Amino acid sequence: MKFGILLDHQYEPGDDLHRRTGEIVEYVQHVRDLGYDSVFGIHHYLSSLSTPQPLPLLSRLIDHSGTMELGTGILILPLGHPVHWAEEIATIDQMSGGRFVLGIGSGYRDDEFASFGIERRTRVSRMNESLDVMRQLWTGSPVNHKGQHFSLDGVRCSVLPVQRPHPPVWVGANGPIGIARIARQGLPWLAPSNVRRNWAVGNLADYRAARLEAGFTEDGAVFPIHRDLCVADSFDDAYAIAGDAVQRSYGEYVQYGMDYFETQWEGIKEKALFFGSPDDIAAKVRDFADAGFNHFVFRAQWLGLPIARSIEIVERFAREVMPRFRP
Repeated sequence: MKFGILLDHQYEPGDDLHRRTGEIVEYVQHVRDLGYDSVFGIHHYLSSLSTPQPLPLLSRLIDHSGTMELGTGILILPLGHPVHWAEEIATIDQMSGGRFVLGIGSGYRDDEFASFGIERRTRVSRMNESLDVMRQLWTGSPVNHKGQHFSLDGVRCSVLPVQRPHPPVWVGANGPIGIARIARQGLPWLAPSNVRRNWAVGNLADYRAARLEAGFTEDGAVFPIHRDLCVADSFDDAYAIAGDAVQRSYGEYVQYGMDYFETQWEGIKEKALFFGSPDDIAAKVRDFADAGFNHFVFRAQWLGLPIARSIEIVERFAREVMPRFRP
Protein backbone atom coordinates (compact mmCIF):
# COMPACT_ATOMS: atom_id res chain seq x y z
CA MET A 1 0.00 0.00 0.00
CA LYS A 2 1.40 3.38 -1.04
CA PHE A 3 0.29 6.87 -0.10
CA GLY A 4 1.09 10.02 -2.04
CA ILE A 5 0.16 13.67 -2.20
CA LEU A 6 -1.37 15.62 -5.08
CA LEU A 7 -0.18 19.22 -4.99
CA ASP A 8 -2.91 21.76 -5.69
CA HIS A 9 -0.74 24.56 -7.07
CA GLN A 10 -3.61 26.77 -8.21
CA TYR A 11 -3.92 30.30 -6.85
CA GLU A 12 -5.86 33.49 -7.28
CA PRO A 13 -4.62 35.55 -10.25
CA GLY A 14 -1.89 37.92 -9.15
CA ASP A 15 -0.86 35.86 -6.12
CA ASP A 16 2.82 35.83 -5.17
CA LEU A 17 4.03 32.62 -6.84
CA HIS A 18 7.53 32.95 -5.41
CA ARG A 19 6.06 32.80 -1.91
CA ARG A 20 3.66 30.04 -2.89
CA THR A 21 6.51 27.95 -4.29
CA GLY A 22 8.30 28.32 -0.97
CA GLU A 23 5.16 27.00 0.74
CA ILE A 24 5.09 24.02 -1.63
CA VAL A 25 8.75 23.24 -0.85
CA GLU A 26 8.03 23.33 2.90
CA TYR A 27 4.93 21.18 2.42
CA VAL A 28 6.84 18.56 0.41
CA GLN A 29 9.58 18.46 3.03
CA HIS A 30 6.93 17.64 5.66
CA VAL A 31 5.38 15.01 3.39
CA ARG A 32 8.81 13.46 2.80
CA ASP A 33 9.61 13.30 6.52
CA LEU A 34 6.20 11.80 7.31
CA GLY A 35 6.89 8.77 5.14
CA TYR A 36 4.69 9.37 2.12
CA ASP A 37 5.67 7.58 -1.09
CA SER A 38 4.97 10.06 -3.86
CA VAL A 39 4.11 13.63 -4.82
CA PHE A 40 2.32 14.75 -7.98
CA GLY A 41 1.66 18.01 -9.79
CA ILE A 42 -1.28 19.09 -11.95
CA HIS A 43 -1.33 20.54 -15.46
CA HIS A 44 -3.47 23.15 -17.21
CA TYR A 45 -2.96 26.11 -19.50
CA LEU A 46 -4.96 29.36 -19.59
CA SER A 47 -6.72 28.51 -16.35
CA SER A 48 -9.02 30.87 -14.47
CA LEU A 49 -6.53 30.38 -11.62
CA SER A 50 -2.81 31.05 -11.66
CA THR A 51 -1.43 27.54 -12.24
CA PRO A 52 2.37 27.05 -12.34
CA GLN A 53 3.44 24.40 -14.82
CA PRO A 54 4.20 20.99 -13.28
CA LEU A 55 7.56 20.02 -14.78
CA PRO A 56 9.43 23.15 -13.62
CA LEU A 57 7.73 22.87 -10.23
CA LEU A 58 8.61 19.20 -9.83
CA SER A 59 12.19 19.96 -10.85
CA ARG A 60 12.31 22.50 -8.02
CA LEU A 61 11.18 19.77 -5.63
CA ILE A 62 13.74 17.11 -6.57
CA ASP A 63 16.21 18.06 -3.86
CA HIS A 64 13.46 18.33 -1.23
CA SER A 65 11.60 15.09 -1.88
CA GLY A 66 13.96 12.42 -0.57
CA THR A 67 13.24 9.10 -2.23
CA MET A 68 9.60 9.82 -3.07
CA GLU A 69 8.33 9.30 -6.59
CA LEU A 70 7.66 12.56 -8.44
CA GLY A 71 5.04 12.72 -11.13
CA THR A 72 2.29 14.41 -13.06
CA GLY A 73 -1.27 13.76 -12.17
CA ILE A 74 -1.88 14.39 -15.01
CA LEU A 75 0.05 15.89 -17.97
CA ILE A 76 -2.20 16.82 -20.92
CA LEU A 77 -0.22 14.97 -23.54
CA PRO A 78 -2.12 16.05 -26.70
CA LEU A 79 -1.20 19.70 -26.11
CA GLY A 80 2.49 19.10 -26.78
CA HIS A 81 4.77 17.45 -29.33
CA PRO A 82 6.12 14.01 -28.38
CA VAL A 83 9.72 15.10 -29.05
CA HIS A 84 9.29 17.93 -26.57
CA TRP A 85 7.67 15.70 -23.93
CA ALA A 86 10.18 12.87 -24.44
CA GLU A 87 13.20 15.09 -23.81
CA GLU A 88 11.58 17.07 -20.96
CA ILE A 89 10.50 13.92 -19.14
CA ALA A 90 13.79 12.12 -19.73
CA THR A 91 15.56 15.19 -18.31
CA ILE A 92 13.54 15.26 -15.10
CA ASP A 93 13.92 11.48 -14.73
CA GLN A 94 17.68 11.94 -14.98
CA MET A 95 17.68 14.86 -12.55
CA SER A 96 15.62 12.90 -10.00
CA GLY A 97 17.71 9.74 -10.27
CA GLY A 98 14.90 7.74 -11.84
CA ARG A 99 11.96 8.72 -9.63
CA PHE A 100 9.58 10.14 -12.21
CA VAL A 101 6.05 8.83 -12.87
CA LEU A 102 4.36 10.08 -16.02
CA GLY A 103 0.65 10.50 -15.43
CA ILE A 104 -1.10 11.48 -18.66
CA GLY A 105 -4.56 12.37 -19.86
CA SER A 106 -6.29 13.55 -23.01
CA GLY A 107 -7.65 16.82 -21.60
CA TYR A 108 -11.12 18.31 -21.89
CA ARG A 109 -11.03 22.14 -21.85
CA ASP A 110 -12.09 23.66 -25.16
CA ASP A 111 -10.07 26.84 -24.74
CA GLU A 112 -6.81 24.92 -24.35
CA PHE A 113 -7.28 22.98 -27.58
CA ALA A 114 -8.54 26.01 -29.51
CA SER A 115 -5.59 28.13 -28.39
CA PHE A 116 -3.09 25.47 -29.47
CA GLY A 117 -4.87 25.07 -32.82
CA ILE A 118 -5.66 21.43 -32.07
CA GLU A 119 -9.02 19.85 -32.83
CA ARG A 120 -10.43 18.58 -29.55
CA ARG A 121 -11.91 15.50 -31.24
CA THR A 122 -8.37 14.30 -32.02
CA ARG A 123 -7.18 14.40 -28.41
CA VAL A 124 -7.28 10.65 -27.75
CA SER A 125 -5.56 9.66 -30.99
CA ARG A 126 -2.94 12.36 -30.41
CA MET A 127 -2.33 11.14 -26.87
CA ASN A 128 -1.91 7.53 -27.97
CA GLU A 129 0.34 8.40 -30.90
CA SER A 130 2.41 10.76 -28.75
CA LEU A 131 3.04 8.03 -26.20
CA ASP A 132 3.99 5.58 -28.94
CA VAL A 133 6.49 8.07 -30.41
CA MET A 134 7.91 8.87 -26.98
CA ARG A 135 8.49 5.20 -26.26
CA GLN A 136 10.33 4.86 -29.56
CA LEU A 137 12.46 7.91 -28.78
CA TRP A 138 13.32 6.55 -25.34
CA THR A 139 14.94 3.47 -26.89
CA GLY A 140 17.80 5.74 -27.99
CA SER A 141 17.64 4.43 -31.55
CA PRO A 142 16.84 6.56 -34.60
CA VAL A 143 13.08 6.94 -35.00
CA ASN A 144 11.29 6.91 -38.30
CA HIS A 145 7.60 7.55 -37.80
CA LYS A 146 4.80 8.49 -40.19
CA GLY A 147 1.58 8.78 -38.26
CA GLN A 148 -1.75 10.55 -38.25
CA HIS A 149 -0.40 13.54 -36.31
CA PHE A 150 3.40 13.35 -36.23
CA SER A 151 6.26 12.57 -38.60
CA LEU A 152 9.86 11.88 -37.58
CA ASP A 153 12.66 11.13 -40.01
CA GLY A 154 15.51 9.19 -38.43
CA VAL A 155 15.82 11.39 -35.32
CA ARG A 156 17.36 10.29 -32.04
CA CYS A 157 16.45 11.49 -28.53
CA SER A 158 19.35 13.42 -26.99
CA VAL A 159 18.41 12.56 -23.38
CA LEU A 160 17.27 9.13 -22.24
CA PRO A 161 15.49 8.40 -18.97
CA VAL A 162 17.20 6.56 -16.13
CA GLN A 163 14.31 4.14 -15.82
CA ARG A 164 14.29 1.54 -18.55
CA PRO A 165 12.64 1.18 -20.88
CA HIS A 166 10.99 4.40 -19.64
CA PRO A 167 9.32 5.92 -16.56
CA PRO A 168 6.05 4.35 -15.41
CA VAL A 169 3.02 5.67 -17.29
CA TRP A 170 -0.35 6.11 -15.59
CA VAL A 171 -3.37 7.18 -17.63
CA GLY A 172 -6.36 9.16 -16.39
CA ALA A 173 -9.85 8.57 -17.76
CA ASN A 174 -13.36 9.36 -16.54
CA GLY A 175 -15.45 7.04 -18.71
CA PRO A 176 -15.83 3.31 -19.40
CA ILE A 177 -14.60 3.52 -23.01
CA GLY A 178 -11.38 5.25 -22.02
CA ILE A 179 -10.85 2.95 -19.04
CA ALA A 180 -11.27 -0.14 -21.24
CA ARG A 181 -8.77 1.27 -23.73
CA ILE A 182 -6.21 1.78 -20.96
CA ALA A 183 -6.77 -1.80 -19.77
CA ARG A 184 -6.10 -3.18 -23.26
CA GLN A 185 -2.82 -1.25 -23.30
CA GLY A 186 -1.81 -2.81 -19.98
CA LEU A 187 -1.27 0.60 -18.41
CA PRO A 188 -2.36 1.68 -14.91
CA TRP A 189 -5.66 3.55 -14.82
CA LEU A 190 -5.48 6.62 -12.57
CA ALA A 191 -8.95 6.92 -11.06
CA PRO A 192 -10.21 10.49 -10.49
CA SER A 193 -10.87 12.09 -7.12
CA ASN A 194 -14.33 13.47 -7.63
CA VAL A 195 -16.25 10.25 -8.31
CA ARG A 196 -18.38 8.33 -5.87
CA ARG A 197 -17.23 5.12 -4.26
CA ASN A 198 -19.41 2.69 -6.28
CA TRP A 199 -18.36 4.29 -9.58
CA ALA A 200 -14.67 4.01 -8.74
CA VAL A 201 -14.90 0.46 -7.41
CA GLY A 202 -17.13 -0.79 -10.24
CA ASN A 203 -14.93 0.67 -12.95
CA LEU A 204 -11.81 -0.74 -11.30
CA ALA A 205 -13.35 -4.22 -11.40
CA ASP A 206 -14.17 -3.80 -15.10
CA TYR A 207 -10.69 -2.43 -15.79
CA ARG A 208 -8.99 -5.36 -14.06
CA ALA A 209 -11.12 -7.88 -15.94
CA ALA A 210 -10.37 -6.23 -19.29
CA ARG A 211 -6.69 -6.03 -18.43
CA LEU A 212 -6.51 -9.74 -17.64
CA GLU A 213 -8.48 -10.57 -20.79
CA ALA A 214 -5.89 -8.65 -22.80
CA GLY A 215 -3.19 -10.92 -21.40
CA PHE A 216 -1.65 -8.73 -18.69
CA THR A 217 -0.94 -10.18 -15.26
CA GLU A 218 -1.37 -8.31 -12.00
CA ASP A 219 2.14 -9.06 -10.73
CA GLY A 220 3.44 -5.73 -9.52
CA ALA A 221 0.44 -3.91 -10.99
CA VAL A 222 -0.35 -0.41 -9.77
CA PHE A 223 -3.96 0.64 -9.17
CA PRO A 224 -3.82 4.34 -8.24
CA ILE A 225 -6.60 6.71 -7.24
CA HIS A 226 -6.91 10.39 -6.32
CA ARG A 227 -8.93 11.36 -3.23
CA ASP A 228 -9.55 14.59 -1.34
CA LEU A 229 -8.42 14.13 2.28
CA CYS A 230 -9.17 15.91 5.53
CA VAL A 231 -8.61 14.14 8.85
CA ALA A 232 -10.24 15.62 11.96
CA ASP A 233 -12.30 14.34 14.89
CA SER A 234 -15.38 13.75 12.72
CA PHE A 235 -16.76 14.36 9.23
CA ASP A 236 -18.43 17.55 10.42
CA ASP A 237 -15.20 18.82 11.97
CA ALA A 238 -13.27 18.00 8.78
CA TYR A 239 -15.85 19.78 6.67
CA ALA A 240 -15.72 22.79 8.97
CA ILE A 241 -11.97 22.96 8.35
CA ALA A 242 -11.89 22.43 4.60
CA GLY A 243 -15.43 22.27 3.24
CA ASP A 244 -15.67 25.83 1.94
CA ALA A 245 -12.22 25.57 0.35
CA VAL A 246 -12.84 22.25 -1.36
CA GLN A 247 -16.24 23.38 -2.65
CA ARG A 248 -14.68 26.60 -3.91
CA SER A 249 -11.95 24.64 -5.72
CA TYR A 250 -14.46 22.35 -7.41
CA GLY A 251 -16.63 25.35 -8.22
CA GLU A 252 -13.91 26.56 -10.60
CA TYR A 253 -14.72 23.62 -12.87
CA VAL A 254 -18.29 24.79 -13.48
CA GLN A 255 -17.09 27.33 -16.06
CA TYR A 256 -15.54 24.43 -18.03
CA GLY A 257 -18.89 22.68 -18.42
CA MET A 258 -18.79 20.59 -15.26
CA ASP A 259 -21.89 22.05 -13.64
CA TYR A 260 -22.53 18.85 -11.69
CA PHE A 261 -19.96 20.06 -9.18
CA GLU A 262 -22.59 22.65 -8.33
CA THR A 263 -25.83 20.76 -8.90
CA GLN A 264 -24.69 17.47 -7.33
CA TRP A 265 -22.39 18.85 -4.64
CA GLU A 266 -24.23 17.30 -1.68
CA GLY A 267 -23.82 13.81 -3.14
CA ILE A 268 -20.16 14.39 -3.97
CA LYS A 269 -19.58 15.83 -0.50
CA GLU A 270 -20.99 12.76 1.22
CA LYS A 271 -19.69 10.01 -1.06
CA ALA A 272 -16.46 11.17 -2.71
CA LEU A 273 -14.50 13.03 -0.04
CA PHE A 274 -12.18 11.22 2.36
CA PHE A 275 -13.24 13.48 5.23
CA GLY A 276 -13.70 12.29 8.81
CA SER A 277 -12.03 10.85 11.87
CA PRO A 278 -8.93 8.64 11.68
CA ASP A 279 -11.20 5.59 12.07
CA ASP A 280 -13.49 6.89 9.31
CA ILE A 281 -10.57 7.46 6.94
CA ALA A 282 -8.98 4.09 7.75
CA ALA A 283 -12.28 2.37 6.95
CA LYS A 284 -12.51 4.20 3.62
CA VAL A 285 -8.93 3.29 2.72
CA ARG A 286 -9.55 -0.34 3.68
CA ASP A 287 -12.74 -0.44 1.60
CA PHE A 288 -11.00 0.91 -1.50
CA ALA A 289 -7.95 -1.29 -0.87
CA ASP A 290 -10.16 -4.39 -0.63
CA ALA A 291 -11.53 -3.42 -4.04
CA GLY A 292 -7.97 -3.38 -5.41
CA PHE A 293 -6.65 0.17 -5.19
CA ASN A 294 -3.08 0.19 -3.87
CA HIS A 295 -1.68 3.70 -4.39
CA PHE A 296 -3.73 6.51 -2.83
CA VAL A 297 -2.79 10.03 -3.94
CA PHE A 298 -4.39 12.52 -1.57
CA ARG A 299 -5.13 16.19 -2.14
CA ALA A 300 -5.12 18.16 1.12
CA GLN A 301 -4.82 21.63 -0.42
CA TRP A 302 -7.66 23.73 -1.80
CA LEU A 303 -8.25 27.29 -2.83
CA GLY A 304 -7.91 29.61 0.16
CA LEU A 305 -6.97 26.98 2.75
CA PRO A 306 -3.83 28.03 4.66
CA ILE A 307 -0.87 25.75 4.02
CA ALA A 308 -0.56 25.19 7.78
CA ARG A 309 -3.94 23.45 7.69
CA SER A 310 -2.80 21.20 4.84
CA ILE A 311 0.30 20.26 6.82
CA GLU A 312 -1.87 19.39 9.84
CA ILE A 313 -4.04 17.13 7.66
CA VAL A 314 -1.15 15.14 6.17
CA GLU A 315 0.53 14.92 9.58
CA ARG A 316 -2.56 13.50 11.24
CA PHE A 317 -3.06 10.95 8.46
CA ALA A 318 0.57 9.87 8.73
CA ARG A 319 0.39 9.61 12.51
CA GLU A 320 -3.05 8.04 13.03
CA VAL A 321 -3.98 6.24 9.81
CA MET A 322 -0.92 5.32 7.77
CA PRO A 323 0.58 2.96 10.42
CA ARG A 324 -2.51 0.75 10.14
CA PHE A 325 -1.48 -0.09 6.57
CA ARG A 326 2.26 -0.45 7.08
CA PRO A 327 4.19 -3.44 8.49
